[in-house]
Amino acid sequence: MNHRPFGSTLLVGAGPAALHLAVDLARASATELGLVNRRGPHAEQIQAELTTTDYRLRTIVEVDPYRHLSGEARLTQFYAGFETVEDRWDTLVLCTPSDCYLEVIDALQLERLTRVQRIILLSPGLGSTLLVQSQLGAAGARIEVLSCSTYYAATRLDPTGTSVLTAYVKGFKRNLYLASNVATSSFLPHLQAFFLSLGLRCQCSSHPLEAESRSITTYVHPPFFINDFSLQEIFSEQPSKKSMYKLYPEGPITQTTIRTMRLLWTEISTFVRQFGAEPVNLLKFLNDDNYPVLEETLSRADIETFPDVEPTRQEYLLYVRYSSILIDPFSTPDEHGRYFDFSAFPYKQVHQNEHGQWVIPRVPYEDYKRLKLLHGLAARMQVPMPVTARLIERFEAQLQAFVAAKGREQIQADFLRDTTPEEVDIIARAWVTTA
Repeated sequence: MNHRPFGSTLLVGAGPAALHLAVDLARASATELGLVNRRGPHAEQIQAELTTTDYRLRTIVEVDPYRHLSGEARLTQFYAGFETVEDRWDTLVLCTPSDCYLEVIDALQLERLTRVQRIILLSPGLGSTLLVQSQLGAAGARIEVLSCSTYYAATRLDPTGTSVLTAYVKGFKRNLYLASNVATSSFLPHLQAFFLSLGLRCQCSSHPLEAESRSITTYVHPPFFINDFSLQEIFSEQPSKKSMYKLYPEGPITQTTIRTMRLLWTEISTFVRQFGAEPVNLLKFLNDDNYPVLEETLSRADIETFPDVEPTRQEYLLYVRYSSILIDPFSTPDEHGRYFDFSAFPYKQVHQNEHGQWVIPRVPYEDYKRLKLLHGLAARMQVPMPVTARLIERFEAQLQAFVAAKGREQIQADFLRDTTPEEVDIIARAWVTTA
């Protein structure tokens, strides 16, 4: 048995998720570790700090029972710029947002990286495997593409800002789903074994879309954060005093946002079925795979039968679920009988970077980009997604108003590029070719 099945592994992207994964891979799964980031101030800062740490990066796990996973990893190589990557890597792991995959695959020029056997998508969106597979061209015959349902933890950089090589892990996902574009993948069991070795629950799906549809952000972020209430908070220059997961008026959760969540789930389920994949039971997924509530609040029968009950009851059960996790029902109450305020997540808001240009928060910008790809693919398959379309239109209207108010030159350029039509065309052409 190969005890280091990943071989020489290059992590693409240098955010906290990449740092965390590097430390986990260094224990048993990779023979060499590399990191590549696009040129820019962040890459320069990483390069400067690496020279003072002997190329070591660090993870500090802040949650029980995973604290033993804190540790260090030593990089073999760091690349500032994709064009500098050498032909010495067996495995690539894309640790970038999924809306950057097209740019990354093009920049890596995989036809010259002849040793690459597989690409792992750490945090894909719906359709990401299809996109990457389609863009590989001739290299696709030798490169397997594997998807995780979601990044398996919640991580941030050093909050003091003193280090870009230290990641703090705040939590772990309860369940992880994996899939490969190769039906008889010999590597998929190794990937599963890696995550199981971390103490995570992990299972393999029969279709990449089935795994990619099992990310909580797909169903929660668009309805909760692409609405008038949330967009006003996100695009405001005044510090927000609202919370992302509270009931209105403290937060965005209303009957309308819950209804939007149900309708979005219904549309995504229809899309997933078109590929012969099994859609998710939304309530069971939220409860069992993410964060549960007490059975006195939601019975097991309610959870298991959720897809079969009528829409009004589905919305009622979802509202009950989100009302029940305003506090952490499993926390120990303090001396005043108060449970941990589980829903007090502040909004991330627009801000200016070091060059004075405005930056749009990842939530919900990345969620909007994923929705736009999904909607474009569904349109090609003649699957109607009117709720998804309305969410896209609402975000675009807000973004366009903000750009008009500030001026295009004052917005970070990343947020003014839209490669979604190109991505849809790439995947659609691959469908025609393989049909």
